[in-house]
Amino acid sequence: FVFFVCYRALIFPFLIREGKPTPLFTFVLALLFCVFNGYLQGRSLTTYATYPPGWLGDSCFIIGFLGWLIGMAINIHSDHILRNLRKPGETGYKIPRGGMFEYVSGANFFGEILEWFGFALACCTIESLAFALCTLFILSSRARQHHK
Repeated sequence: FVFFVCYRALIFPFLIREGKPTPLFTFVLALLFCVFNGYLQGRSLTTYATYPPGWLGDSCFIIGFLGWLIGMAINIHSDHILRNLRKPGETGYKIPRGGMFEYVSGANFFGEILEWFGFALACCTIESLAFALCTLFILSSRARQHHK
């Protein structure tokens, strides 16, 4: 969780090329969501979640961790494809090709949804499931808009 948040907050913004500006209101809402969710996940895992001995070898944890890892790889690779769609100064709509874009039109959204459902399965907390469901509802809506 911490690895992905650091990637998304510290590395990803420096990789983005020029594009449309983000409205301040959207930025503030996203920031508040991330701060609240980060606190909720961290507090849940460090204070309330208890796991039996051997949890790291349990099939729920292993499958969830693999789902998280594969989802993150899909997400990062899809972001790379999207960042490199246009050459500098080029405008216009382009359809992404390669990676999971060969199977779904919103591969970046699919990767992030898979990632957070894997995280929820690995953690088995109500807070991680709530985050996965929020991610599903928000990103599936965006994916549908992008597909159209």
